[in-house]
Amino acid sequence: MRKLSGRVALPAGILCAGLVLAACGGGSGGDGDGTVELTISANAVSGGKNTEEAEWIEEWVIPAFEEEQRARGVAVDVSFESSGVDDEQFKTRLALDLQAGSGPDVLTLDGIWIGEFAQAGYIEPLPRDDWDGWRQIPEAVRGLAAYEGEVYGIPWGTDGRVLFYDRELFAEAGLPADDWQPESWADILDAAGALARLDGVTPLQINAGTAMGEATTMQGVLPLLAGTGEEIHDGTGWTGASPGLERVLGFYEDVYGGGLGDPVLQQEAQGRDKSFERFAAGEIGILLESDYFWRSVINPDGGTAPREDRDEAVGWALIPAAEPGAGVRGQDFVSTSGGSVRALNAASDHPELAYELLTFMNSAEAVTAAVEGSARVTARSDVNDQVLAGDPMLSFIADEVLPLTTFRPPLAEYPAVSVLLQEATGAVASGDGEPADAAAGFADGLEEVTGGAG
Repeated sequence: MRKLSGRVALPAGILCAGLVLAACGGGSGGDGDGTVELTISANAVSGGKNTEEAEWIEEWVIPAFEEEQRARGVAVDVSFESSGVDDEQFKTRLALDLQAGSGPDVLTLDGIWIGEFAQAGYIEPLPRDDWDGWRQIPEAVRGLAAYEGEVYGIPWGTDGRVLFYDRELFAEAGLPADDWQPESWADILDAAGALARLDGVTPLQINAGTAMGEATTMQGVLPLLAGTGEEIHDGTGWTGASPGLERVLGFYEDVYGGGLGDPVLQQEAQGRDKSFERFAAGEIGILLESDYFWRSVINPDGGTAPREDRDEAVGWALIPAAEPGAGVRGQDFVSTSGGSVRALNAASDHPELAYELLTFMNSAEAVTAAVEGSARVTARSDVNDQVLAGDPMLSFIADEVLPLTTFRPPLAEYPAVSVLLQEATGAVASGDGEPADAAAGFADGLEEVTGGAG
């Protein structure tokens, strides 16, 4: 395996003599008997936050990797730095450690942090030609770990967004209940118009406003924007009051100004949870959501808003572009995904062995062990084929959604930009602003939070 190259443009806080990884004095060391010490970090703790991940690392990854290395004649001692705090607290603590030239050898990051950590020189770009696992990760999914043409980690878990619909309400409204697949935004609005004739039913729920938080951006603005052929950051700069954004806000106006959605729901503190409950009760016809909704919300076995007849009564469809071929990359259908990435500390004392640990943690055997007993979408196609075989909805995400998905920009300004998008949609959904005015207001705010930066 070829040696990983070090970063040569490190911030002043972590500059070290020679700028050579092994000489930086960070990461892990070894003891007097030649045993190499490596450390894994994740915001997970046994018995607390992300307990399954913590237990997998402690009970499967560490003993299995140490045993594999012993068989090769390598003595290695792997430890796990657990945490169970707010994600932003975890991010700040981790960045401080890395800035000091220390920190774990292998770290788990939210995909939207990749750009910040890469810009700071905290994480190491990976080779893309010496690990067979890359063949099992779709090109679109690799984008979760990408920044400026390099891949800075291996995507771990991911998800996808689709249109969920109530088959019983569709049948009652005279719509195709078993195989509905809209091919344009007009098709969605037409279906919502038919559902509007049913008493006590909200035809269409598209998250809007700041009360919904990031759900507005991920389950609303970004997939719709992708359906116009645009992304909120095109790789060189942020997208302002563009034709695509105005069109997205126009769609919100069609939904909420046209009486097809409930604008009050968008302003309530628990509005998203209420939308889940109303869908589970058969009171919402169409809902744009991630696969989390299927496996953790309306799941009849332990969901937060269980629907006992989920498997028979709930359908799903791809999110169409505004018109066929109008989506990003000329696609007919689009989606947006999130997820986590495992990356390498650029200051590791043992970069080659840390890389072996990283790829081991993302091997088919390891990922299969991580999701044992629970159906979850992973970044690996071969694992998904195996563990999702009994769940047609999650298989649909893995097979049909992930190859065409897009991701949030991994930039420090993104959270502030996301809030501006939420505010723009909230103004339109509540009737307080026209799409063009809301887009212009977004552009003004964008200038302030990014300083005009790309």
